[in-house]
Amino acid sequence: MSPKGTLYLLPSLMGENAGAEWLCQLQLRLFDELKIYFAENERTARRLLRRAGFKGDLHQIQIFRLDKNTPQQTLKEYLHWLNEGHHAGILSEAGMPALADPGAALIQMAHLHDIPVLALPGPSAIFMAIVSSGFNGQQFSFNGYLPIETQQRRNRIKQLEDLASKTKYAQYFIETPYRNNALLADLLSVCKPETMLSIAANLTEPEGWNKSKRIASWQKNPPDLHKIPVVFGIS
Repeated sequence: MSPKGTLYLLPSLMGENAGAEWLCQLQLRLFDELKIYFAENERTARRLLRRAGFKGDLHQIQIFRLDKNTPQQTLKEYLHWLNEGHHAGILSEAGMPALADPGAALIQMAHLHDIPVLALPGPSAIFMAIVSSGFNGQQFSFNGYLPIETQQRRNRIKQLEDLASKTKYAQYFIETPYRNNALLADLLSVCKPETMLSIAANLTEPEGWNKSKRIASWQKNPPDLHKIPVVFGIS
């Protein structure tokens, strides 16, 4: 019996201007070797390969759809390639696969079938925001998306602020880019003046930035975060 293939978790470039220098050498080598990928969007995946310097024939690359709606039976069929000894990669739309992104179900299934799984280092807005915030790096929580409805969102913000204050666990969350300004407005009106707010925006882009300041300071000059990727954190 041939050895099973490895399932590689391959970070994707974030933003339109980031280049291959954000990807590790092992990943660039794997791009030249792998023939099978699982991704949310085939077009985005092929574009990433080209941006990373892949010069091979894209017609020889197989890209299978992997998103939150992929049926269990389809995931089992994907494992066939790995069980047959073929290496494969999971690609995110941006950043690290399976982190606030599809992929966890296939990864878990791979583990249950004793298929090796290896995550490579690379761009990850969540990871980069956490380590650059200056908040507690020993205990923290990532909460994904907050509620869309205004009052529910405001209630959740208050819960997270209280949790951060009582437990000293920093609380991180994200929002759909076109709702960023609404979320920021709620943060600035709900949170206490002394609460620390971290904003990491457009990371890896030339105009990207991250700052951690007290709510009272942010209130004096709130930034425009409309339609740009942002990770928020409170402490």
